Amino acid sequence: MLAHILVAGFISLALIGGAVASPALWRAEGWKTDFTKSRIDLGEILSGGPPRDGIPSIDKPIFAPIAEVKDLAPTEPVIGLEIAGDARAYPLRILTWHEIVNDVVAGKPVAVTYCPLCNAAIVFERIIDGQTLAFGTTGKLRHSDLVMYDRQTETWWQQFTGEAIVGALAGKRLKMLPARLESFARFKARFPAGKVLIPNNPEMRAYGRNPYVGYDALANQPFLYRGPLPEGIPAMARVVVIETDEGPKAIAMALLREKGRMELGNKVISWEKGQNSALDNATIAAGRDVGNVVVQERRADGSLADVRYDVTFAFVFHAFHPEAPIIK
Repeated sequence: MLAHILVAGFISLALIGGAVASPALWRAEGWKTDFTKSRIDLGEILSGGPPRDGIPSIDKPIFAPIAEVKDLAPTEPVIGLEIAGDARAYPLRILTWHEIVNDVVAGKPVAVTYCPLCNAAIVFERIIDGQTLAFGTTGKLRHSDLVMYDRQTETWWQQFTGEAIVGALAGKRLKMLPARLESFARFKARFPAGKVLIPNNPEMRAYGRNPYVGYDALANQPFLYRGPLPEGIPAMARVVVIETDEGPKAIAMALLREKGRMELGNKVISWEKGQNSALDNATIAAGRDVGNVVVQERRADGSLADVRYDVTFAFVFHAFHPEAPIIK
């Protein structure tokens, strides 16, 4: 186990995480979620350690112009999002400590999310049936992945899939939006007039530090994961997840790195060096180079357009898509 893992800088997951919860216990914690409506086996949900909102979402994000940002190394990872000309970078040095940013970009309410235990950086439109939702962290995990909740109905949502798994909205799915997990330098080159998320309070957390030192080493095992592991590839190997006409598929990052560029159906997937791992070194800017991935779709006219993708670990993809292939 990773006894050194700390969340929020104070709570040792290795000491208190993993307790199997139940609806009775959750109600005692103050949850008003309708636990009679569930899409999963509730026994798969574990306590990650922190309480509800113990890892606090950012609900009033503050941004600075790129030219004013001096503390981000060129190779540090950011989630780059652009909607209708409004381009924003969300550094993992911040999201590692908050996991969710409730934002409005070009008038569209979005949730920018990052689960460190899965390395899953996913952006959602946060409107369901005309209702705008605001998301927080439950302090729970399923398959080592962040379980979010919305503050309007207290429904619980799986971050990796965007599905409402427990509660009044169970079965609903959030729309995922195209975004890139990229180096700050690449975002800056694409959007020189873009904006960058900065901490509301720079003293609140050790921004720039990685509380999951060494977590993504290939020899490690995923934290608080109790499911089957994929065959023929290390559990912690990075994979690139894309949607195809046949369903989700994953490409081993090692293969993509070797080839540099691959085509799968109408998808063009490329890799270039120059992005730090956020889960390696104690200082994110000193993390090993895991590279930048871009996934685009070839249109009928031959042009390319960004599409949704994810860079996660092999065990995560296998947990949520056990029958889907990992190309390696």
